Amino acid sequence: MDCRVKPGNDNGRSTTSRERRMPEITVSMAEGRTDEQKAGMMRDITQALVKNLGVDADAVVIQINEAPLRHKMKGGKTFVERAAAAKK
Repeated sequence: MDCRVKPGNDNGRSTTSRERRMPEITVSMAEGRTDEQKAGMMRDITQALVKNLGVDADAVVIQINEAPLRHKMKGGKTFVERAAAAKK
């Protein structure tokens, strides 16, 4: 997970310091989770940032980047190869 806190763009509006701090979270993971699982994860991450960073939930931006299992590798084997080897 890549967590970078970026200053918010106030577009000329007056904002509080809480609103100007905009955490933007990118989650990279293998495909295969349901939309419900991903939404739940994003809600949990949002609440963790609200609690621990003191930002407003509306300021939190989360993006999920999913990769096909054949495009992710661990230990020199793709996740497809690892799954096939586990079935043997």
